[in-house]
Formats: sequence, structure tokens, C-alpha cells
Amino acid sequence: MKLIHPTYFPNILTFSYIMHHSICWEVEDNYQKQTFRNRTYISTDRGKHIMSIPIVHAGKANGRKKYKDVIIDNSYPWQRQHWRTLETAYRTSPFFEFYEDEIKTLYTQTFERLLDFNLKTIEIIFDCLQLEMPKTTSEIFEEIPANKKDFRSLASAKFKHQLSIEPYVQVFGDRHGFLNNLSILDLLFNVGPNAVNYLNQEFIPPKEND
Repeated sequence: MKLIHPTYFPNILTFSYIMHHSICWEVEDNYQKQTFRNRTYISTDRGKHIMSIPIVHAGKANGRKKYKDVIIDNSYPWQRQHWRTLETAYRTSPFFEFYEDEIKTLYTQTFERLLDFNLKTIEIIFDCLQLEMPKTTSEIFEEIPANKKDFRSLASAKFKHQLSIEPYVQVFGDRHGFLNNLSILDLLFNVGPNAVNYLNQEFIPPKEND
């Protein structure tokens, strides 16, 4: 079983790991900056674009905060901004309208906790692809997991990935070339239901000793 952080619309590499392995969601760790916990990358007419969820920071005086306790800063209209960005970026993609209603629900209801929102983004992608989402969550924090393989580094924005998939057609590919390992949304909107077959055919899962 692999231990993985729930992230904001996971990138293609992370989602591929989730598809190909038994997963346990890490929900007992401390929140860390510079990770995909509150950010994801998409393709726009200007190239690679980051979408970040604002959070309420604990402050140094309060020490570290657990990921599951991180509160989203809903005083800023980030949901409206993110949805408009997605519309602008993917409205002309082959499958945006096909999944629009499911994805839009995430941006029309209020979420208090970042972890809950991220799990919901992953759940909706699994629903769109007609797959069963992993439900197992961690019960305690283990710096070195005893009975699980540690894939938590996938959440780091500094993680150097090795993604063995062929380029697919992206909306702005004629301008920027192929942008690798974006949010799973990019694959969903451009490839649609074939995303599952595409990843099954092209993704090379890590060896069991990885």
C-alpha cells in the first residue's frame, strides 16, 4: 500500500500512482508550504499557469498546524477566480462541456478545510472516469511508515518526476508545445473518457521496490 497526500486536482504522475496502486491517504501529517496541497498547474494561452488556494496561516506563535486542520481563506473569491480561469483555458477543449457540471460544483459550494476540498476534487475525477476512489486514510503520523511505502514526496513542488507517457493534444499545444505533468484536469478536458485507457497504456508504474 502506498502512502500519498491528497492534493488539489493531482498532477498526472500522482493520479497515475493512485490508479495503479493500493492507496492510503495521509491525513495526519503537518501542513507544509511549497507543495501541491494548495496548488495545481494547468495550461492557458500564456503557457503553464498555477492556481493556488489561499489558506489561513497559523503564524509562528501558534506553531505547526496539521494538514487536516488547515482552513481555506474564503474571504477571497478564489473559487470564482479559479473557475473563470478553467473556463477560459479549456472552454474550447474537446471534453470541457462533457465534465463541466461535475467540476463546477466544486466552485459553487463553500468548503472550510483544505483537506476536505482536495479529497472532493479527487473524488469527482474518479466519478468522471467511472473509477472507485480509494477510501483508506492514515490513523497516526509515521515519519517512517511501518507497513506502507512512502510516496508522500509526490506532493512536493520540488519533486523531480519521471513520467513515461506520450504527449497528448493540448488546447494551446500549437503555441507552447506539450506541457508535461499538469493537473489531471488537463488530461480529462483534452482526452475525456479515454484518459483511463491512455494512462493504462502509456504510464509505466514504478517497480515494487521503488
